[in-house]
Amino acid sequence: MAEEIRREWFEKDYYGVLGVPKNASAADIKKAYRKLAQKFHPDANAGDKDAEERFKEISSAYDVVGDEDKRVQYDRAREMGAAGFGAGPAGARGAGGYPGGGFGGYQQVDVDLGDLLGGMFGGAGARRGAGRAQQRRGADLETDVRLSFDEAMRGTTATVKLHGRAPCSTCKGSGAAPGTSPVTCTQCAGAGQIAVNQGLFQMAQTCPRCRGTGRMVEHPCPACHGEGSERRTRTLQVKVPPGVKGGARIKLVRRGEPGPAGAPAGDLYVRVHVAQHPVFGRKGDNLTVELPVTYAEAALGGHVQVPTLNGPVTLKVPAGTPTGKTFRIKGKGVPTRSGDGDILATVVVDVPHRLGREEKKLLQQLQELQKGSPRAKLGVE
Repeated sequence: MAEEIRREWFEKDYYGVLGVPKNASAADIKKAYRKLAQKFHPDANAGDKDAEERFKEISSAYDVVGDEDKRVQYDRAREMGAAGFGAGPAGARGAGGYPGGGFGGYQQVDVDLGDLLGGMFGGAGARRGAGRAQQRRGADLETDVRLSFDEAMRGTTATVKLHGRAPCSTCKGSGAAPGTSPVTCTQCAGAGQIAVNQGLFQMAQTCPRCRGTGRMVEHPCPACHGEGSERRTRTLQVKVPPGVKGGARIKLVRRGEPGPAGAPAGDLYVRVHVAQHPVFGRKGDNLTVELPVTYAEAALGGHVQVPTLNGPVTLKVPAGTPTGKTFRIKGKGVPTRSGDGDILATVVVDVPHRLGREEKKLLQQLQELQKGSPRAKLGVE
């Protein structure tokens, strides 16, 4: 087992598992993990053993390179492995691939491997309980919620349903039978790992008794058999803030898939979809609206009503206002924490499709009174 752990840490390319370069940003690593985890999640690939193994591999990789401290330690370990741990003939390379002899072909190297490996594997110097602190958490989940435009503007509490693994309703996720509690593992004293001597090093491996949890369930829950989770439908309430945009994601901490018994759950991300409004559009924190006015109102000016989220307001339209002119109505737009946006009302002169006899007669008289053509500035009549 120690050799397998050694090979995994010093030789396995976790960046390759996630499909990202070694210099990838934390955000890119997280994005790649979520995409792969969603694709190979057991709930989406029921009965597919290959997908299940792939999911475990992806989770193991992200557990290391997705953690800032572990990633630094992993990169250092990889560099040391590349330098030739145990490689080359006796006397040609020392520990870590350095030339020299001693100790049967290996020389002592002045590197604090206890700090490096102890930090990664929880070796002899690891703090008690470190195994539990580094337990693999449950997977992050995503779901969708659809809102009307008005709900998105005023804020609401939405209901979402999740189908899949959830904390056991009998033991509340502990894995222990009601009336009992998990106890500290006697083999690893709660660390979740045990020390294994490996040549010049003291490595560590997952405790075989508690499987890395640091705890033992002496009396398993009869409903989940000690797993701490069950398959069922959960109903959650999601608080949506006023003014939320379509495509926004709301994070619910620790409301994702539960981890192994006693381990923390993942997070839940709720993607918001907002329906279109028959009157308003949206431009940043401003609402947009097309404001129809008559030919007479545009030419002579007047006061017209403009719709807002909280009822109509009056806008003064100056005489001679052309189609396309936009007026800003302050503080009547999208509600935000830093203050409400505005309404951008764009004038559209409404040209009637049908004219009555008197209307037609009056317009003909107006046409006769007007001098010159508006197209004269274009050089045409």
